[in-house]
Amino acid sequence: MHSNHLLLEEPIRMTSILEPAKDSFFPAMTKIVGTLGPRSRSVEVISGCLKAGMSVARFDFSWGDSAYHQETLDNLKSAIKSTKKLCAVMLDTVGAEMQVVNKSEKSISLQQDDNVILTPDKGQEATSQVLPINFNGLAKAVKKGDTIFIGQYLFTGSETTSVWLEVDKVDGDDVDCKIKNTATLAGALFTLHASQIHIDLPTLTEKDKENISAWGVPNKIDFLSLSYTRHAQDVREAREYLAKLGDLSQTQIFAKIENIEGLTHFDEILQEADGIILSRGNLGIDLPPEKVFLFQKAALYKCNMAGKPAVVTRVVDSMTENLRPTRAEATDVANAVLDGSDAILLGAETLRGSYPVETISVVGKICSEAEKVFNQDLYFKKTVKYVGEPMSHLESIASSAVRAAIKVKASVIICFTSSGRAARLIAKYRPTMPVLSVVIPKLKTNQLKWSFTGAFEARQSLVVRGLFPMLADPRHPAESMSATSESVLKVALDFGKTSGVIKSHDRVVVCQKVGDASVVKIIELED
Repeated sequence: MHSNHLLLEEPIRMTSILEPAKDSFFPAMTKIVGTLGPRSRSVEVISGCLKAGMSVARFDFSWGDSAYHQETLDNLKSAIKSTKKLCAVMLDTVGAEMQVVNKSEKSISLQQDDNVILTPDKGQEATSQVLPINFNGLAKAVKKGDTIFIGQYLFTGSETTSVWLEVDKVDGDDVDCKIKNTATLAGALFTLHASQIHIDLPTLTEKDKENISAWGVPNKIDFLSLSYTRHAQDVREAREYLAKLGDLSQTQIFAKIENIEGLTHFDEILQEADGIILSRGNLGIDLPPEKVFLFQKAALYKCNMAGKPAVVTRVVDSMTENLRPTRAEATDVANAVLDGSDAILLGAETLRGSYPVETISVVGKICSEAEKVFNQDLYFKKTVKYVGEPMSHLESIASSAVRAAIKVKASVIICFTSSGRAARLIAKYRPTMPVLSVVIPKLKTNQLKWSFTGAFEARQSLVVRGLFPMLADPRHPAESMSATSESVLKVALDFGKTSGVIKSHDRVVVCQKVGDASVVKIIELED
């Protein structure tokens, strides 16, 4: 696998660009998060998504009730069973999202230079003159000249499906706005975004708490995507709430950075959160266009150095209705990978798009090609320098395992772990080969019953670039004074051979604990 990797600094033969990409068991090292919805909730389509490379399924609670999402999740479980592909579950909260309520679901046409009034929702019908919203504090938050955007499922950037408003005047609870572009709004709910304005709504709303306790707890969700995270305290409060629920104390919280407030407090949020989602739909509106790429590069770098997964959204919007991405979109996906993204999140493209499976497949192929020219050598040196000396014991072992794997041109790194931390640290150094994370379950008790840990840890690595989990037999512990863990190693090697990443005479780097010592060893396989 290692020989396929080029550096962008090296001259690339133009003819090699035309060589077809080889099929692989792991479509790409970069992970794909797919949002399941109307066009992607049948067992057949979900199975197609899993085979195409989706490793995390996102459930967006901005619309649809618990029963609807439960049906989709049950279909996901059936698809996982039939495809034998692991998939994690992410619950996406509504958060401090303002919405226009269109109860009749009739299309609303808005004409440039006309005026429209935004007013608190009291059951009135949405028209071209009046748009009821689910928040009664907008008039207090905005002033003349402020910018407001309204569109279905965030903003596509298309001037015909989202509208740009400028506040003309504030009259009591009403906000009178000048329409800046002609657009038609269709559907029951439209997201409303007031650019660079603080909105006094809680990050974790009562509705969110209800969804988490009623749907998240019984389904033991792996990730909570915390929409509109603006401060580190938002993450702390969400974590306290999850801890109270018991079963979700292991659920990881991904802070969704959607506006200037979240950007301003990025460093402290990153410290508290388990991962970051760069919600470029809203951010792209809050930031001047020329600054969007800068935030992406800076945020991804910070996440990479902290060893926390970073997820980028809104990459192939046009594939909602088209079978091929635009040239700019294809380049954007590749740049997200080269910038250091762990995963690409597909929203409308899979939720209501016409080609959910094809979209995942195309994005996976672009990621795979970008990974071949990712400058791992430079990245490794940069990461080691950032970590500094003296390194922690685990950090030293992880970086040594990656350095050894690259020097001996290993085809895979196998890491035995019980918490998943060691495997994530190895992945932090972005090895050019896959990391098989062999999760060793631990036995625990709540004094009423015994249970094994491990399933959470295995699924949570499905959002980390280059990490591929495998749940081991609990009878063979990761920590051992003897060679009993060799049988687990054999299972891992067999899995690697079956998946095609390990062949005869390949070298494999193994990272494991033997007693109190952490060991990195190199194995050369025979026939």
